[in-house]
Amino acid sequence: MKRVLIGIAIALIVISCTTQKSVVRVQPQIQEVQKEEQSLKRKVAIARFSNETEYAKGVFYDKTNDPVGKQAVDILSTKLASTNKFILLERQDMDKILEEMKIAGNEGFQKVGADYIIVGSITEFGRKNVGDVNAFSRTKTQTVQAGVSIRLIDVSTGQIIYSEEAKGEAETMNKTVLGYGERTDYDATLSDKAISAAISKLVENIINNCMDRPWKSYFLSYDENGIIISGGKSQGLKIGDLFEVVEKGKSVKNPQTGMLIELPGKTVGKIKIDFTGGDNPQSEFSMASFTEGNIDKQNLSNYFIKEIKK
Repeated sequence: MKRVLIGIAIALIVISCTTQKSVVRVQPQIQEVQKEEQSLKRKVAIARFSNETEYAKGVFYDKTNDPVGKQAVDILSTKLASTNKFILLERQDMDKILEEMKIAGNEGFQKVGADYIIVGSITEFGRKNVGDVNAFSRTKTQTVQAGVSIRLIDVSTGQIIYSEEAKGEAETMNKTVLGYGERTDYDATLSDKAISAAISKLVENIINNCMDRPWKSYFLSYDENGIIISGGKSQGLKIGDLFEVVEKGKSVKNPQTGMLIELPGKTVGKIKIDFTGGDNPQSEFSMASFTEGNIDKQNLSNYFIKEIKK
């Protein structure tokens, strides 16, 4: 009878063995942002994302074709695109796009300027294995930590408006009892999950810093045929929308920093969107009319159109 009880006890221990389980810490989630009211989209380009660590740098490492940096760009692009608040402009593979345009005989490719540029780098990467051995069980935990640094630059001023570093962590645990249970070796997916976790922590702040600043547009033409401004349907412009027209302020040089500072502009009128045209962000435009005020038609570059914050 005693042997039977011992056999049943051993069987229960084996059945209770836990196999591989993964825990990935990712915060904050950005689903809540997608539920917000639709707003005017900003044009964002990811200019560079480099790998400043020794991770994945072998003998044949090519800095211009860094797989880890490209992976980080893809992760960040996917997360920003899912918010539906940005028009993402390709900068990483622009040379390949232009080459394809030449092959297709399309020399009229239009280069669109971004409102904001993101520059990032992977600044930290590490992996550790921790084992715990008991009388009847053995536990092995693999943990990967990644650090990501990001700078958000306002193209119109060249100033860094947001800079932060975040760390992400991913781990997987394997446990065996009396030799039973799954044994795991190197888990390459943890690297991807750790980088993704770090980037996820920065996405919401990128969104907030872009969306807190008023959307801007510029005059393309103002003559007897009407007023044409940049921006259209893909950015969220609709017929009947009202915008402020601002005359640019005077630029003065700061003797302390040597930088030019543009003083606050003056609101000189309001325009209303009458028509939106174009097939894509590169060719889009809108026609508008003044509801208040007016501008000097000969100096369109002295003015810009600004979103009216509610």
